[in-house]
Amino acid sequence: MQSPHSIAVVGTGVIGASWASYFLAQGYDVVATDPAPNAESRLREQVANNWPALERIGLAPDASKARLHFESDLAKAVKGATFIQENGPERVDIKRDLFAQIDAAAPTDTLIATSSSGILISEVQDAAKHPERILLGHPFNPPHLIPLVEVVGGKLTSPDAIRRALDFYTSIGKKPIHIRREVPGHIANRLQAALWREAFYLVEQGVASVSDIDTAIAHGPGLRWALLGPFMNLHLSGGAGGIAHVLEHLGPPIESWWKDLGELGLSPSLNKLFAQGVDEELQGSSVTDVNVQRDDVLIQLLNLKQNAPLLP
Repeated sequence: MQSPHSIAVVGTGVIGASWASYFLAQGYDVVATDPAPNAESRLREQVANNWPALERIGLAPDASKARLHFESDLAKAVKGATFIQENGPERVDIKRDLFAQIDAAAPTDTLIATSSSGILISEVQDAAKHPERILLGHPFNPPHLIPLVEVVGGKLTSPDAIRRALDFYTSIGKKPIHIRREVPGHIANRLQAALWREAFYLVEQGVASVSDIDTAIAHGPGLRWALLGPFMNLHLSGGAGGIAHVLEHLGPPIESWWKDLGELGLSPSLNKLFAQGVDEELQGSSVTDVNVQRDDVLIQLLNLKQNAPLLP
């Protein structure tokens, strides 16, 4: 069943199905496995749903949904795979068990990457006999559209495995970054969490509504953030003097804002307040409709960014 270009996808929930779709679109054979009832039918349905968007982005010449194979036996699914993307539940005990099983059945030179959004590799990799090839390959949801992949190794991961993972994700059109030290939540989620904390705080303090906060980001800095990161945006704000000029003149005010940022603990009443705010913002629109429109604009943006080489 496997070929020299076969990727094993372990766990086919939302993230795993999205990864499988993307690997297929890149012209790989995909062998997927998941113990959940009706996993295969749900996977094939999700791949079919994702395919039109992938066609718009651009398929590899030999890409085909027919190259998807489902194997209920985990050991058989990973046997012969040239790369393995694991997407199991966010539980240390389950991850450890999965890595032990995958490691025992997969070729010893095959990388094993996990999509875990919070578990540290060092907490789970020593369950395998070959922990040096286990690392994090954390995507940003949905993986079949968003290019970012966060790559980080644990205490036992080899530098060669990190290099190979970065090269692999780059070769399939992703934008991988190397996180040099393990931290909970990795990078992108920590940055999001910092913004969420202040957004929640401002609503709780009555400074602005949920809708106003979303408008402030979506129609303000969020437009720039979709093109450039925080440091490059700050650099452009400084004109000829760049980021050095900005920090010299706006550094003290920025520091004063940092000191004034709020701290907030979530509670049932606050959670209800935020949920009501989003419902009011939707004004009767369905989440599905918003998702469809978001993905449509996202695809257009991705295509534009591909033709703008100066935007890193």
